[in-house]
Amino acid sequence: MEFRAEKKYLRVSPQKARLVLDLIKGRRVEEARNTLMFTKKRVAEHVGKLLQSALDNANFLATEKGLDVEIDNLYVKSAVANDGPRMKRIRPAPQGRAYRYQRRIAHIELILAERGKNGQVATVVGEESAPAAPAKARRRAPSAKSAGKKKAAAK
Repeated sequence: MEFRAEKKYLRVSPQKARLVLDLIKGRRVEEARNTLMFTKKRVAEHVGKLLQSALDNANFLATEKGLDVEIDNLYVKSAVANDGPRMKRIRPAPQGRAYRYQRRIAHIELILAERGKNGQVATVVGEESAPAAPAKARRRAPSAKSAGKKKAAAK
């Protein structure tokens, strides 16, 4: 089961938001909350509120809708920062000119999922995992023929 929360039109560039989101991807919810609490980025406070909102969504479904969700087993499955609309602004420049710049806006999406009891991600029945990739072949040692030949020096 997945639980989502979105924050739209956040006045921070998506690139800066991704720096914080990369810190919490794949972590348990409690670890992610502690990480956000001690991160010195301005966007970390907003991401913390978003994480709490997703956690509240999970808690609501567990209590009100009667779903079997264990809040302690939740982890951050996905954390994405996308571009929002850009605000075009003008800055005064020398000799009466004007320089244009853009203020960027981010849309942040956070998805929580539940891990199984043994630490594995819970899967839907009927879903098959892809087979493991074969191990890389070992490199061959250079053969005696190619090792013995040398190129003639240019004259």
